[in-house]
Amino acid sequence: MRVRLNGEWHNVKDGITVADLVAQLGLDHQRIAIELNRAIVPRPEYASVRLREADEVEVVHFVGGG
Repeated sequence: MRVRLNGEWHNVKDGITVADLVAQLGLDHQRIAIELNRAIVPRPEYASVRLREADEVEVVHFVGGG
């Protein structure tokens, strides 16, 4: 199936979860936030939220600074 990730279409496995996607992308889940169809997905729900065809996913990276 296809999902739109940060504005670009990607093919992913059917039934993939947000946690699976984060792992597949090699991201540190402690340093990101995931927005799914314009709603933030709480980190404890990453493993239970399944992506569907044409979902729009935004990965936001936290940046430190001062």
